[in-house]
Amino acid sequence: MTIKTIFNLLLISAFVNSGIAQNYSWEKLDTEPYPGKQDDISFIDANTGWYVNGFGTIYKTTDAGLNWEKQLQQKGSFFRTIAFVNQDVGFAGTVGTDYFPNVSDTIPLYGTKDGGKTWNPVNYNGHYVKGLCAISVVKEQFINHGAIDYRHHVFAAGRVGSPANFMVSHDGGINWDSKSLNDDCKMIFDIKMFNKNEGFICAATSEDISQSNALIMKTVDGGKTWEKVYQSNRPFETTWKMSFPTKNVGYVTIQSYNPDPRVKQQRVAKTTDGGKTWNEINLVEDHTARQFGIGFIDENLGYVGTVNSGYKTEDGSQTWTAMDLGRACNNIKIYKDTSGTVTHGYAIGVDVFKLKIEN
Repeated sequence: MTIKTIFNLLLISAFVNSGIAQNYSWEKLDTEPYPGKQDDISFIDANTGWYVNGFGTIYKTTDAGLNWEKQLQQKGSFFRTIAFVNQDVGFAGTVGTDYFPNVSDTIPLYGTKDGGKTWNPVNYNGHYVKGLCAISVVKEQFINHGAIDYRHHVFAAGRVGSPANFMVSHDGGINWDSKSLNDDCKMIFDIKMFNKNEGFICAATSEDISQSNALIMKTVDGGKTWEKVYQSNRPFETTWKMSFPTKNVGYVTIQSYNPDPRVKQQRVAKTTDGGKTWNEINLVEDHTARQFGIGFIDENLGYVGTVNSGYKTEDGSQTWTAMDLGRACNNIKIYKDTSGTVTHGYAIGVDVFKLKIEN
């Protein structure tokens, strides 16, 4: 091997190891019109994903959002959340009755074993679950008869408007247990589990919004007990969605429903110590900019959806600039490979957006 060849190899290695800067932007996908906020979207890989809405509809794509197949249209169901364990097994949660008009479906969770072709009610043991708002799937590695294997833990929680309930399956969704969390909080909007034991919920202290504070709670025992790690000190507030670009750094949107137009400051909560402590960060002074979804590429680059538009930060939420994420962007999903490189991302609200990644 010549000196020139060695030099070129070292140069290539240095270039690869230094990483290639990626540029990100969002493009709106062509989807069926919907008059309001659509709530959740889930992808199992860069091409295969599903989204749901309040018309009782489930859509699937196998070509990264270029085309969408309507897999289910179920009158009376308000689908609020969806998540998949693999290409075949997935779950869709409903918000339940007595909150939105024209909703009659009392089944909180549906499951599929054929990639969404058919959906059936999920049986569970424990407390009655009124409705769900979020699902979190954890993939766990374990030794199975001398070989490395994987099992999936699936967690679900809700709901907006109360009551607060929690569901868990430790066998990939075959068996489920539920419990009430109404002694800890009154509403639950999101759940994020890092492993089978540790995780967080976005919650609220009261079902009466005029008395409610935003609330974040943490578990270290798989949801058996929950500890309050953040509570706002203002009425008319709830949390909504969360994003953890790393295990230590996380963000949560704080919603204000204060009817006073002089109350303009919108905020997010941020942690840099794995959720032990949280600080409030100002987003924008705009009474109408109620927040919904949040998603971060890394510790510094992230996005927030609001009623009217979206916002972007490149410095860890210290400053924000307006951007187009469509109206009422409720959920922003950023997916990474095992090396931590972003592979794909999608956002959903009134419209569905796809993250464009350019090197």
